[in-house]
Amino acid sequence: MTVRQDQLKNGFRIVSEHMPGLQSAAIGIWVTAGGRHERIEQNGIAHFLEHMAFKGTARRTSLQIAEAIEDVGGYVNAYTSREVTAYYARVLKDDVALAMDVIGDIVLNPIFDPREIEVERGVILQEIGQAYDTPDDVIFDWLQEQSYHDQPLGRTILGPSERVSAFSREDLSAFVAEHYGPEQMILSAAGAVDHDDLMKLAEEMFGHLQPRKGLIPEAARFTGGEARQEKELEQAHFALAFESPGYRDDAIYTAQIYSTALGGGMSSRLFQEVRETRGLCYTIFAQTGAYADTGTTTIYAGTSAEQVEELATITIDEMKRAADDMSAEEVARARAQMKAGMLMGLESPSNRAERLARLVQIWGRVPTLEDTVAKIDAVSTEDVRNFAQAMAVQAPAALALYGPVSGAPTLEKLQERRAA
Repeated sequence: MTVRQDQLKNGFRIVSEHMPGLQSAAIGIWVTAGGRHERIEQNGIAHFLEHMAFKGTARRTSLQIAEAIEDVGGYVNAYTSREVTAYYARVLKDDVALAMDVIGDIVLNPIFDPREIEVERGVILQEIGQAYDTPDDVIFDWLQEQSYHDQPLGRTILGPSERVSAFSREDLSAFVAEHYGPEQMILSAAGAVDHDDLMKLAEEMFGHLQPRKGLIPEAARFTGGEARQEKELEQAHFALAFESPGYRDDAIYTAQIYSTALGGGMSSRLFQEVRETRGLCYTIFAQTGAYADTGTTTIYAGTSAEQVEELATITIDEMKRAADDMSAEEVARARAQMKAGMLMGLESPSNRAERLARLVQIWGRVPTLEDTVAKIDAVSTEDVRNFAQAMAVQAPAALALYGPVSGAPTLEKLQERRAA
């Protein structure tokens, strides 16, 4: 498999990887325009724009967009994250040009029909309402807000209802004009694709665009804090976040190995101690996520009102214990899980195309898988213990609680236990 990367004169980037033996391809446009690129009055507009992309273009109705891809057995979709908005499709190899045409059309030529804006506004408001009815969704939004308080990175991707209710056609067009320039776009494809053909298609569709400077997001600052809402639910939802490295920091590999050993699987410390030994919960996990310039290691669990205090204190104790006695065997197991998860995921052309786009966005290039595996293998048990010590005692923290949580300890109490 060979990764190839090119750039048009206007800054539009193309990256692809041919995967021999596949009869299908994944192809998409990743735009560096996510939630953290919004001004406060725009919060939620990147996601609104993603919805509107499928509501009609100058060449196709919303039905024709769907039929164009589904007539050949493919599928088309999109998503918005805090750093990108992606529009992508999966098709058979003979239909790559068609998929490229449809995706290019929805990115470049949305008409923003006022009637469709109102229809989709209602859909998004329902989506926001649904999120508030899903405790293990909303608690992560609150945790993010406390982690990066009063910053674009801390705001929800969906946005508040009052802002979504007020967005106009002009607001959508203005966001596109500011952020959807060629330098903010990456065409990424994997599977049964030919890079030279993609280059020609990209030049035809995107070569005419004029460069423009999008909003440079402010540097992230992990602030920490506590959000707590009492509500009559079956479970108390508990989430902790700790400041961790960003994607550009090689310490990200140590952070990910640590969180896997701490709570990444059935053999992990938190799962074994909190669920298997003490029976305090059904779900508990730890994970590390990262952005270009920051990251968070997150622990989540759902438990009963009577047990939330015990669960919280044991979680801190297990973090402190990991700093003292994390074993070489645990690190090796977590390292193997991390490598296997990455490599198994890359058997999918969709996952591979997304990875290519993400790496180009972050690094401007695609490091080889061998380089990435070597960095994972280079993480030592001492590295993980040192990181565990920082997580247990020093790293800034945020706490979110939702449900019957009156008996849960405050962040201040947990900080005292960390320092003890």
